[in-house]
Amino acid sequence: MVKMNPPRTIGWVGDIDGFLRIIDQTLLPTEFRYIDLHTVEQVWEAIKMLRVRGAPAIGVAAAYGVVIGVAGLELDELHNGVDKACDYLATSRPTAVNLFWALDRMRQAIRMLWRLPPIASRWRKMLLSEAKAIDAEDRAMCRAIGKHGAELIPNGGGVLTHCNAGSLATAGSGTALAVIYAAKTLRKRFKVFADETRPLLQGARLTAWELAQRGIDVTVICDNMAAQVMKEGKIGLVVVGADRIAANGDAANKIGTYGVALLAKAHGIPFYVAAPSSTFDLSLATGDAIPIEQRDPREVTDGFGKQTAPTGVKVYNPAFDVTPARFIAGIITEKGIVRPVTSKNIQNMLA
Repeated sequence: MVKMNPPRTIGWVGDIDGFLRIIDQTLLPTEFRYIDLHTVEQVWEAIKMLRVRGAPAIGVAAAYGVVIGVAGLELDELHNGVDKACDYLATSRPTAVNLFWALDRMRQAIRMLWRLPPIASRWRKMLLSEAKAIDAEDRAMCRAIGKHGAELIPNGGGVLTHCNAGSLATAGSGTALAVIYAAKTLRKRFKVFADETRPLLQGARLTAWELAQRGIDVTVICDNMAAQVMKEGKIGLVVVGADRIAANGDAANKIGTYGVALLAKAHGIPFYVAAPSSTFDLSLATGDAIPIEQRDPREVTDGFGKQTAPTGVKVYNPAFDVTPARFIAGIITEKGIVRPVTSKNIQNMLA
């Protein structure tokens, strides 16, 4: 049954002594389950183990994680408690810049609270308000990205996406998939091809699941089928998300994205990135400086509990790659589309 309003991926339950509730994405698509996170350690584990994933959603989860981390602290402990929680959560995943952006927001919030009357409960309530603001801003950002990008979806054509950049990756409707959802509201007719996205199959497990929930025509393909599908003329546009974008427009996204960009270039297909302005890291001149997370070799050799490689074999398992700006036709943000992708245009957009 199609659900046009899928359940929220992430949300806060209760007041200052509440907890974080998320969809456990490691169980999809065969099992749908919410899990409740009551400790900062549980939030860290959920981010690290991809129970919550996608750069914007990670940022929202981390903000709420700080609120959880200072639960019950006295006034003179709050400042150090926020710093401690932020430092700890920052170690969960190194590539998604939204994580660090959200944690910086929470650090700034506690510094601003020194101006308020010294009441611990009031300070904690203000921290929760800041986390909820980050949550609400993310949902508004998703709607704006969808609005700006919908025009790009070819009516009657095909769209390829890689990994998951939808409602499961954000607090709202997504980034890359928000563009697709917005195009559907314009009554455009199109097909979506979702790369399987090895080794954790976020495209097959998550993107296909949520697109089906919205009644979108979706076909799952293995990652190594993308070139053939493009050659057959079934793809008119590629749109993906991003976890960090350098000042020159180089964009880090799930491993395999760079290969898709190269294929799109070879077939004359426009390749777009959809991401909020918080995903830009202007402290990095190029993508060469973006830290790339290395993940457990068992994700490759023993994926989903089944051994598929010889015991003891060496494994290289980077979670992300970086697509150079020269292969990106445009970056769809909540403020508009950056095109062509140049340092100057990025600066102007962020300004």
